[in-house]
Amino acid sequence: MNSKLVALALLGVTATGVVLYPAHQNAGAANPTSPDPGAVLSSDRPKVEVVFVLDTTGSMGGLIQAAKEKIWSIATTMAQAQPAPEIRIGLVAYRDRGDSYITRVVDLSTDLDSLYATLMEFQAQGGGDGPESVNRALYDAVHNISWSRDNTAYRVMFLVGDAPPHMDYQDDVRYPVTLAAARQRGIFVNAVQCGSGSDTARAWQQIAQLGQGEYLQVEQGGGAVAIATPFDEKLATLSAQLDDTRLYYGSDVEKQRQQRKLEATEKLHAASSVTSRARRATFNASASGAANLIGDGELVEDVVSGRVDLSSIEREALPASLQAMSPRERRALIEETAGQRDALKDEIRQLAEQRATYLKQKVEEAGGAPESLDTKIYSAIRAQAAEKGLQYEAGGPSY
Repeated sequence: MNSKLVALALLGVTATGVVLYPAHQNAGAANPTSPDPGAVLSSDRPKVEVVFVLDTTGSMGGLIQAAKEKIWSIATTMAQAQPAPEIRIGLVAYRDRGDSYITRVVDLSTDLDSLYATLMEFQAQGGGDGPESVNRALYDAVHNISWSRDNTAYRVMFLVGDAPPHMDYQDDVRYPVTLAAARQRGIFVNAVQCGSGSDTARAWQQIAQLGQGEYLQVEQGGGAVAIATPFDEKLATLSAQLDDTRLYYGSDVEKQRQQRKLEATEKLHAASSVTSRARRATFNASASGAANLIGDGELVEDVVSGRVDLSSIEREALPASLQAMSPRERRALIEETAGQRDALKDEIRQLAEQRATYLKQKVEEAGGAPESLDTKIYSAIRAQAAEKGLQYEAGGPSY
């Protein structure tokens, strides 16, 4: 097709910010009891929980770079379900023994901003001997991620890599055992092979079969559609303005956690591409994206929704900018900010629709993208989520 094709990667986040495990061979388990920022915004929504198990060795450089561009498109694609779901994404990055780490675990969360800030730090390094620590990665994804116990949740893993598992490590739990545990927990396991290695194909096909998932094969870089649009610059600007409507409150500990989220947001605005920020704006303006935008302890959302009585909040717990105001001034500012937020979301949604139409036309002009990773992932999600009552229209993936 005449649009630029780039690699795509797949991924996610964790409770109370991102839990990124130390870069050593025995990364610890995720903490399933940590509060998930934004959960209060979406507790009544159906759940979509996605963990990407991603090879981060040297041969995967193009795909990892593309992940930094496409994460918001993946999230927006998943948000198209009806009813609009609560989306939690997680990541297990893996290499091999002798590398700087075997696995790094980023637990499930609605806080994609913190995930993205962590993702930006990943670089493709290590590997080189062929097989990788796939067994360990799959084990961590099943056992060291805080999957919900909600039987109605759509739980899914995407294994993404280009080398087969080491089957000669005697102390590993081998993937057939781990996949049996995944089936018991109702987790679909899809296997995405990058490249065309025959050893990898055989292993990935068996993993998909045992995981009740799909085997997908794409070019080494991933083959995802990446097209800049005339709407990206404006959407990126509106995204930053929408972020500026957030006012956080709470205890000192809560404010420290909120500050980490704000720092993650600042990092992505400073270092990510215009197109990536446009995709983020589209997601944040959706019903499913509200949890990522708002986070936990956001004053405007909590007061306007009626969850919190403004007069009941101690002055010291308020944002510093509101502490010297009178109660009437505080109320007026919150109402004004809520109005600004709604207007920005409306403008973003209108531009996002125009952007989606533009992209669909460009893809169709180029002959479509049936073999792109975007389409293949969308098809797998659509079929599997239907078993949990989530309906995805046949409109295709978000780009």
